[in-house]
Amino acid sequence: MNFGTPPIPSYSKLLSDIEAGNVKNLVLIPKRRQVEVEFLDGSAALIPIFYNDQKILRAAEGSSTPLSVKDVRGEEALASFAGAIGLGLVFIIGITFLIKRSVKIANKTLGFGKSQARIKPIEELQVRFEDVAGVAEAAEELIEIVSFLKKPDKLIKLGAKTPKGILLVGPPGTGKTLLAKAIAGEAEVPFFSIAASEFVELFVGVGASRVRDLFAKAKQKSPCIIFIDEIDAVGRQRGAGIGGGNDEREQTLNQLLTEMDGFAENSGVILLAATNRADVLDSALTRPGRFDREIYVSLPDRKGRKDILAVHARSRPIAKEVSLKDVALKTAGFSGADLENLLNESAIFTARDSVNEITNKHIDQALERLTMGMAKKALNDSTQKRLIAYHEVGHALVAALSPMADKIDKITILPRINGVAGYTSFKPDSDVVDSGLITKGYLYSKIVVALGGRAAETLVFGPEEITQGAESDLQIVSNLAKEMITKFGFSELGYVALESEENKVFLGRNLLQRKSGYSESTTSQIDYEIRKIAKEAMNEAMQKLKSKRDELDELADLLVDRETLNAEEFLRLANIEKQAL
Repeated sequence: MNFGTPPIPSYSKLLSDIEAGNVKNLVLIPKRRQVEVEFLDGSAALIPIFYNDQKILRAAEGSSTPLSVKDVRGEEALASFAGAIGLGLVFIIGITFLIKRSVKIANKTLGFGKSQARIKPIEELQVRFEDVAGVAEAAEELIEIVSFLKKPDKLIKLGAKTPKGILLVGPPGTGKTLLAKAIAGEAEVPFFSIAASEFVELFVGVGASRVRDLFAKAKQKSPCIIFIDEIDAVGRQRGAGIGGGNDEREQTLNQLLTEMDGFAENSGVILLAATNRADVLDSALTRPGRFDREIYVSLPDRKGRKDILAVHARSRPIAKEVSLKDVALKTAGFSGADLENLLNESAIFTARDSVNEITNKHIDQALERLTMGMAKKALNDSTQKRLIAYHEVGHALVAALSPMADKIDKITILPRINGVAGYTSFKPDSDVVDSGLITKGYLYSKIVVALGGRAAETLVFGPEEITQGAESDLQIVSNLAKEMITKFGFSELGYVALESEENKVFLGRNLLQRKSGYSESTTSQIDYEIRKIAKEAMNEAMQKLKSKRDELDELADLLVDRETLNAEEFLRLANIEKQAL
């Protein structure tokens, strides 16, 4: 049809034309409120329907000529029905997609309950006891575990039971994890390892599910070893702390206890766990029948440090001049991880110098960096350098004149990036550190040496010109003096321990368990004794420096000029016999 542009007839005019027989075809479109009209003369028009379209149908019936009328309401109804069906299908498809997605999420959520433990098969276990140095005593105890796993019949004949659990306790970096790997390597059994924190998730019950899954897998691989690192993450005392217990953590612990109880005797599955906070573990976890043995892995002694250094030196080019025995002497209190880091830092300094071997110089640089921090550029202020020099020489002179004090290693006024203006380093008495037996005289000598810097400032510059440079020294004095009085009974207060680890509050113990160590009167007496010790030590330091007043000035001037002095130079210029190492 050709819908022309002539003026659109009015609704009343359309009715008249229909009755007069001037219309050939009509198409009613109620949805759009329109009617398509084709006239006999060939013209056409789209006319809006403002009134009831029934009038048009009645007019068509009375037309004087045959008229074709088409009503599309049925087609529109069919289209509406088809549209409704389409929407329904879209809705059903959408629901199906959501259900499938929910199933996937559910499957993933169920996966949370699977153990995250990493298993190393026998062929991948390369660590042996010979690779674990510095923990000879602990290794000896653990060798028995290897025999339990290799020859369980020997125990069964004697009516003995293999330990269900072994707890490795000790400071960080002492080789607890390495020991566990060595046991599995020596016994040649599969090794499951997991951190205790990996059990706990946001969803309650996931940790317990993972524990069940881990033990189920381990039983299938029996004999084997399960190693849980940092077990205090889930094994802390239940119902403790300020906010009460954590439901998820406690459920995980309860499941762990249940699984350990479910071990059959001599099943071949041994649980190893490591922690440096055995004091916070739940008593139900550490009772016999669960963790049957507690093995302490301590910091290495001098021989242990030498052995550890030798192990890590295998893969590094160490110069012949380097004495690992001397390095071990300087590193009292270092853990195995610290010693490995020391040699790694030494290798980095060696690479900076573009040489092929690690020398004593590089090891000393690494030791300084680890203990004191990176060095800064030298000071330009001569007055400040002189004051720092007197302070450090004061420490060194007092130490050299104190027979029970640690031996001097080096004195420097080179500042460090951590704010240290200068320092005097010592070689700790390894016999004292390694044995763990500390005498009253040794502690008192450390207090006297700590006050040597303040004493030198007071003697040279006067009490009005002393600086805050002794801040850390005074903290050492206060802490050592308090320990002498409250923990070791080294005072006139008597042979009583007024403070112990049990009196300290820590997360994992109930606040109500804290007990007051002493009364207010005793507190006043402790304060008095601390001041008394500090005053006596200060007087002793002053007397020692006065006896070497000329040497104090000479050494300070030399230190300002050279910035660093080693022990041999210092003792020679101070007219003091060489200290025995």
